Order: sequence, then structure tokens, then C-alpha cells
Amino acid sequence: MSNGPCCESPLVTGGAYARGFDVSIDGMYGDPSYTATVSEFRLDKYEATVGRFRQFVAAGQGTRANPPMPGAGTHPRIAGSGWDASWNINLVADTPALLAAHKCDATYQTWTDTPGANENRPMVCIDWYEAMAFCAWDGGFLPTEAEWNYAAAGGSEQRAYPWSNPPSSISIDSTRASYHDGTTCVGDGMPGCALTDLVAVGTKPAGDGRWGQSDLAGNVWEWTLDWYASPYPQTPCIDCANLTPGTVQACRGGSFSRDVTLLRAAARYPGGGSPGRYNDLGVRCARTP
Repeated sequence: MSNGPCCESPLVTGGAYARGFDVSIDGMYGDPSYTATVSEFRLDKYEATVGRFRQFVAAGQGTRANPPMPGAGTHPRIAGSGWDASWNINLVADTPALLAAHKCDATYQTWTDTPGANENRPMVCIDWYEAMAFCAWDGGFLPTEAEWNYAAAGGSEQRAYPWSNPPSSISIDSTRASYHDGTTCVGDGMPGCALTDLVAVGTKPAGDGRWGQSDLAGNVWEWTLDWYASPYPQTPCIDCANLTPGTVQACRGGSFSRDVTLLRAAARYPGGGSPGRYNDLGVRCARTP
């Protein structure tokens, strides 16, 4: 990990913007209808790493044997957003089962049962409930989809990518993100796609966003608090989240194996059905200012 401790969490200053919109020169995300206001919050600089998640597992967390307390991980501005005891059944039974679940893909899983070369790579193969439990244990909460989008878009700048300067620029290259260019994964600079394309967090600082967060585009998708719904169900909204249960939760940011359009700050994606474990889906926590 480069230039900072594991848990640095820069302040994102609040403001108003349009969700799912950017001012890009290609007009791909050109609908400014879904306005939102976001209060200031902190968003972790880095995606949760294997090393950080290892501490969560070592503490016996994330299982039905030791679930979060009811209300844990509540978003401070959204009532009823914390852990619901009815979700306990969605956790695996115990730590051995959790270790097995983290091995969802022999090629791309970053988890190892003992510390190794992947400690600074993003943790993947975690479902939404484990992501929620992790952020609660870590003293934070899952960011809302509106907060995540706001941070990646540079707020009212409505950037195409987190690094876009000017905001309309759709310039992208391997110094800024780990992604698939249509031919190969470019994260590690080698042909083909491999575990090494899941790069250590923070190693592409040229891709940092307006408030200093790294890897908001590419590397791994990131879970958000919201259930996925399209179009956005609340417009306009202030510090909102879609807590109405649906089929899947929303994730943002694209990944090492996805094309450039899905790395755009405005792009959104349904996080997949239960249990929602994928080799390119992790988490980044939010915190109070």
C-alpha cells in the first residue's frame, strides 16, 4: 500500500449534484434528472484490503456464530439503515465456513488462510452482508450509492472519471486504473488477465479522485448501502438511500476485468444474486466527518 496507513479516510465536502450524470464529451451519461444533496462524510482512501479484512476474520466476525449487534453500522443520517437481526441467517455458520467462502475463485481470489503476498490487494469474494458487517466492525458504515457517486464524480464537477481534468475528459490509461481495454487486463502491465491485475490498493495515484480516494474506478467493484433500483426511486433527495428490499444491492466503480464504460463515475450495476460473491467485488467503508 502506498502513501498512507490502511485506514486513512479523507473528508468529502457535501453539496448537490446529479446522480448517474457526467459532463463528458461523449454524452454517454447525459441525463441530469436525478438530483441529490449529500452532506459531508468521510470515505476511506482505500478499498478494504486482505490484511485489514484478516483482522475482522481473526476477531471471529462475519458469521452467524458472532453476528453484528442490531443497528450496528447505522448510517448517521439514515434511520433504520443499520444491521437487522433478520439478516443473521444470510451469514455463514462459523469461521471455517467463512474461510471456505472466501475461496470463490481459484484464479482470482485474493484471500489466503495465512498472510502472504496479497495482504495489500483488495479483498474480494465477500457478499453484501459481510461487507456491511465489516464496515460496522471497523467503526464505519457502507456508503450510500449517492455518496459513492458524489465522491467519484467530484461532486458538482460531474467528472467522467474520478481523475478527469477537465471534468469532461474521458482520457484513461493504465497509470490511472486497473481495467480491461477490450483486449487484455492492463493493471499489471502484462498481457492477459491474472491475479496481479488486482493491484495493491493505492498504487495508481494518478487515478485518485477529487478528495484523495484511490481506485474509485477499476480494480474491484464496491458494495454500497442501497438496494438496486432503476431508475433511482427518490428524486430529488437529501442524504438518501434505497432501503426497500429488492433483488440485489447496488455496486459501483468497475473492476480489473471490466471495460472502460463501467469505470465511469456515473455507471452503476446490480451486485448479483445471493450469495453475491465475485472475484472482482469488494468494499470501501464510509465514516462520520
